[in-house]
Amino acid sequence: MTPTVLLVDDDDDLRLTLKQGLELAGFNVVPFGSGDDVAEHVSADFHGVLVTDIRLPGEDGLALMRQVLEIDPALPVVLITGHGDVSLAVESMKSGAYDFVEKPFPNAELEAIVTRAIDRRRLVLENRALREQLSGVSGLEERIVGRSPVAVTLRKQVAMIAATDADVLILGETGTGKDVVARALHDTGPRAEAPFVAINCAALPAEIIESELFGHEAGAFTGARDTRVGKLEHADGGTVFLDEIESMPIDLQAKLLRVIEMRSLERLGSNRTVRLDVRFLAASKSDLAELACSGGFREDLYYRLNVVTIAVPPLSQRRDDIALLLHHLMRKARARYHRDMPELTPQALAALSSREWPGNVRQLRNMADRLVLGVVDQETLAGDGAAEVAASDGGLADTVAAFERSVIAQTLAANGGRLKPTYEALGISRKTLYEKIRRHGLHGDDAADGSAS
Repeated sequence: MTPTVLLVDDDDDLRLTLKQGLELAGFNVVPFGSGDDVAEHVSADFHGVLVTDIRLPGEDGLALMRQVLEIDPALPVVLITGHGDVSLAVESMKSGAYDFVEKPFPNAELEAIVTRAIDRRRLVLENRALREQLSGVSGLEERIVGRSPVAVTLRKQVAMIAATDADVLILGETGTGKDVVARALHDTGPRAEAPFVAINCAALPAEIIESELFGHEAGAFTGARDTRVGKLEHADGGTVFLDEIESMPIDLQAKLLRVIEMRSLERLGSNRTVRLDVRFLAASKSDLAELACSGGFREDLYYRLNVVTIAVPPLSQRRDDIALLLHHLMRKARARYHRDMPELTPQALAALSSREWPGNVRQLRNMADRLVLGVVDQETLAGDGAAEVAASDGGLADTVAAFERSVIAQTLAANGGRLKPTYEALGISRKTLYEKIRRHGLHGDDAADGSAS
């Protein structure tokens, strides 16, 4: 959609000159000789800017500014001032004006101010769209954020499996959110009100892991003064999540296999069998099949856990989700740190979407925290991102293509995958957008009905 400039000036000649100049600069201009009826063109989703002379017949430009800012406080208002109005214009900027230009001025000066104001307005609208999209989601969409095909497939898998009692093996790179998937399987299933016990197998010292899992009787070993219920028994009725299960010692894997098969255990130092009603979820960043072949993991335990497998995709397979994920994580950071959430520039979003994320969502969450805390400068971020793309792809054409892909991806995300508002926001035709989506391997989720939306 072409940005609109609401131009208000009672000088017919000046109004015509400014209109022609702004139209040549690519803006749609709606001229007014007074402030009457201007506010009727303003709404919360108005994609444009108000340019108004301060001195007007009837209601002056400052009163008009206050009127439109009541409709949307983020609407950019540019004031045209005479020589005696400069101090008034400066003071009005404290009340919400975006900028002012002093008569006489060249058209190029006003065009530059309007261009910057339009860029800011576009940013505000895009961030609003992302926040509205995120605020309207619930359940699995709130936990597993994204509209890419792999994210949609992941949610469908979780929804389908959560309602069962099947044990699940969750595979994925470091930081992809395997723990989030495990928690979603528990919280959206029939065991949601029962305990969810997460055990990081890599974090438990080998000498105490057996006692931690199975519990012990008083006197079972030196220092065991009292009977202790282990984590598996504590989870009775609920879910046990064994994270980084590839780190579990081989000898303990045999005992775990028996517990999973028999749904019972014996505490250390006891001959009494304790029945368990537990669902087992296990996660690994390693290829357990390969480990089993090399002797690094028990083959029988692998096949016992591998009844149902969920693969959590890395960020490299869901770049279209980065903008949504970042806003989701920044909202959480805002609540944690009690700070305002910054509005990200298109350049910063494009840089973040194009860079590599070897740490996946965990690394992206750290970036969200830094942005909310204000320790990352967006301009530096955008510059670093562009340099990173240039360094990795090696040429101007590749750099431009990577940047174009990022901008299209984050605009698609901001518009919920709908194509019509996306090609209007980008200022290109429907056919051009289709071609670029195919060329860059992107996805318009609502392509079937996007042209009518």
